[in-house]
Amino acid sequence: MNDVEKRYLSPGREKLESLIGMILDEARTRGASEAAAGVSVDEGLSVTVRLGEVETIEYQRDRGLGVTVYFGKRKGAASTADLSDKAVRETVAKACSIARYTAEDSCAGLADADRMAVNPPNLDLCSPWNLSPEAAIEIAKECEDAARDFDKRISNSEGASVGRHQALRVYGNSHGFIGSYPTTSQSISCAVLGSEGESMQRDYWYSAARYADELDTPVDVGRRAARRTVARLGATKISTRKAPIIFPAEIARGFFGHLISAISGSSQYRRASFLLNARGKQLFPDFVRLSERPHIPRAFGSRPFDREGVATVDRELVDEGVLTGYVLASYSARRLGLASTGNAGGIHNLLVAPGPLDFEGLVAEMDTGFVVTELMGQGVNTVTGDYSRGASGFWVEGGKVVQPVEEVTIAGNLRDMYRSIVAVGKDIDTRGTIRSGSVLLDKLTIAGS
Repeated sequence: MNDVEKRYLSPGREKLESLIGMILDEARTRGASEAAAGVSVDEGLSVTVRLGEVETIEYQRDRGLGVTVYFGKRKGAASTADLSDKAVRETVAKACSIARYTAEDSCAGLADADRMAVNPPNLDLCSPWNLSPEAAIEIAKECEDAARDFDKRISNSEGASVGRHQALRVYGNSHGFIGSYPTTSQSISCAVLGSEGESMQRDYWYSAARYADELDTPVDVGRRAARRTVARLGATKISTRKAPIIFPAEIARGFFGHLISAISGSSQYRRASFLLNARGKQLFPDFVRLSERPHIPRAFGSRPFDREGVATVDRELVDEGVLTGYVLASYSARRLGLASTGNAGGIHNLLVAPGPLDFEGLVAEMDTGFVVTELMGQGVNTVTGDYSRGASGFWVEGGKVVQPVEEVTIAGNLRDMYRSIVAVGKDIDTRGTIRSGSVLLDKLTIAGS
């Protein structure tokens, strides 16, 4: 056990790896032909301050274990939060009992043994923040004070929050694979309200990183939240029209996230996707490239192996606008007659290749159109591709913002929207598993008054 795990996480890595070994032995003794187990230990602190007063202090400590066994092509699974030997053995017994009564599935089973990660890389994903509740409170106060002092029109606050989180994940299976790695994530956020006349608006900002010293300063987070709020004051509706739009980087991540949902293995084999059998087809303009890079040090989407122990690898998911493959775990891959892409658990750092323009350059390139700063509702149908969501943002003319806008709906079809990408900015947002700059789209329907 290293110093990080001794200080923050218990049981530590060695004990959990030993526990995984015991589970696999127990499953084998009970007659399972294959078995896998994953265990996690999590610890965190979250503090929220509102109007200068402490609103919440939350300390979180969780642990959990999941066991999956196979009797031939029959699968059973069980879980527990109790890591005592007795509880663990009972959990294995329950999984085995379930497997004996389930129907056979020809695609069931562990990922292929030759796909297991060998000598997985150290991706520098863990740097615990030795942050006391008292220190977190002071940081949150500093952040909220910066927001409230930014402009006299900031009239209220939803609070500022500071959080730190550490986790240890261990996975093993009967192929002889056992792997583990610790992670951390830290964050500072702030949300405030502004008012001017009869207009009242709310906005927020946050910073997140693996390492605390890579966070934005509390003052910068607070001021940006306030600046975004004040900019929205006086928002009005606009008339219904078709116009170009810009998704800023923090919204563009979700825009590409719909693609990942549509090309996931489960969506494909269930035939519940607007991109059925789209591999090898042109989905985007030829300048669009989407790459998966699982081994970026300190990145939120980095993983040395996926949830099945399969080694993660670099690949081009979209090359010159053409979809080259799907996002597959072993089960969905077998259902499709393909091989796992190492994506059990999701995508690992999807990078959208940037163009030469920053956000201001994209606004100038658009000339006249709508910058979307907030989306509301769940009006995205990944079966049909239909897209209709409430939105607010800013109307732009002559490359300059002329007014804030609220209570409109943007509508289209994702297949058409992907083809209508005009440019991707270089203002990349690194706070999630999808890293994209802002995206300029050709004309989209904007429903207003």
